[in-house]
Amino acid sequence: MVKDGKVLVVRRIHVTYRLADVAEDKRDAARRAHEHHAEFCPVARSIRDAIDISTELEFVDGH
Repeated sequence: MVKDGKVLVVRRIHVTYRLADVAEDKRDAARRAHEHHAEFCPVARSIRDAIDISTELEFVDGH
């Protein structure tokens, strides 16, 4: 968030996707999906020209 005059404005969004208990043999598919998901996401497509969006993918143990 940055202040533009007296208004707070969103300039950047960073999203961390944490996937729990993903089997090793499924992780490459998850990585590929993550690499391309923004181009098919209606929200990302709607705001991408106004807001810098970055993402990362993490695999975590759910136990």
